[in-house]
Amino acid sequence: MKKQVLGLLIAASFAAPVMAEEAVEVLHWWTSGGEAAALGVLKGNLEKQGVKWNDMPVAGGGGEQAMTAVRARVTAGNPPTAVQMLGFDIQDWAKQGVLSDLNAIATKEGWDKTVPQALQKFSKYNGKWVSAPVNVHSTNWVWANKEVLAKAGVTTEPKTWEEFVAALDKVQKAGFIGLAHGGQPWQEATVFDGVVLATGGLDFYKKAFIDLDPKALNSDTMVKSFDRMAQLRKYVDKDFSGRDWNVASGMVISGKAGFQIMGDWAKGEFVGAKKVAMKDFACFRTPGTQGMVSFNADQFAMFKVGADKVAAQNKLATAILEPGFQSAFNVVKGSAPARTDVPDTAFDACGKKAIKDLAEANKSDKLVGSMAHGHAVPASIKNAFYDVITRQFNGQIDSKKAAVEMASAAKN
Repeated sequence: MKKQVLGLLIAASFAAPVMAEEAVEVLHWWTSGGEAAALGVLKGNLEKQGVKWNDMPVAGGGGEQAMTAVRARVTAGNPPTAVQMLGFDIQDWAKQGVLSDLNAIATKEGWDKTVPQALQKFSKYNGKWVSAPVNVHSTNWVWANKEVLAKAGVTTEPKTWEEFVAALDKVQKAGFIGLAHGGQPWQEATVFDGVVLATGGLDFYKKAFIDLDPKALNSDTMVKSFDRMAQLRKYVDKDFSGRDWNVASGMVISGKAGFQIMGDWAKGEFVGAKKVAMKDFACFRTPGTQGMVSFNADQFAMFKVGADKVAAQNKLATAILEPGFQSAFNVVKGSAPARTDVPDTAFDACGKKAIKDLAEANKSDKLVGSMAHGHAVPASIKNAFYDVITRQFNGQIDSKKAAVEMASAAKN
């Protein structure tokens, strides 16, 4: 018996050393049922490759709370492997030199050819990939209850602003709320994205919100855009102030309201309520913005980690851009994949439309960053714009004053 034990000990001493477990630590704010389930697909894919997933969910969404947590970790010299981020936040961290260089993986897997150019501006810094995009959300969408529209006599999808206002009129006259809306500054700005695109077109939108051209910001076209916001205000119910966006979606789902102008994350609410696209609910671009897509995109910024953690981080980046995950995640999330080569097979009618619209807008250079969602201007200017837009929507300033203040906010 002693000989056997001794033999085993000698054999063990010559055995391969035990490998340290590969693991990734991921900070994100996807905590709702559907989002968590979709993220579970990514977690499962990695665990099949022997990579342990350490979850760091942050309550309260993607605001300052998440960034405060990241800042503390980076300062302590112990950053997470990856952090969910949007737009200019990625660029701000990249400027600090704390993000990883993903170029080797991106080149190997052809990200340059498959990720839309407008999105790459945020995923790259000084020509290097620093983050892995998960999806492309779009803000210029209208969601509608088909039954409500039928009862109101709205038989065709409105294609122009005038047709949209006429449809809102019919819905209101039929005893429903015309426009379901949540009175929060970011929601008003989301509506404004589509209104400005519809009123001034793509070139005007870029001049105003990307170039910050003072003449565009304080122009007759901007005044007209604000006039249209005042028009929409007439179709919103009196209890809208402070309402969350998903509660407004619920008003359309339950048949209390006809329309909602909201990004495509709203689709998740309809799907969660077992509603079927184009049967129970309709989805279409904000009238006047057909062919254009205003976007924001969730990405995972990859932080510089120790040499022993790089292999796991690379596996995470690869898994995020893997077509199967891109399809599975975005079917649940309501967004379009961040790659233009993912088949639309698993998507519903609205998802197929989102993928088609994105591919066409990418090809025709009509894909533009959303001002409301941090993909057109940095946060300080965006927040100043929010203030002007929400005060005008609430009748505190008129359209002309709002245009003057928009120009002033950009200058200051």
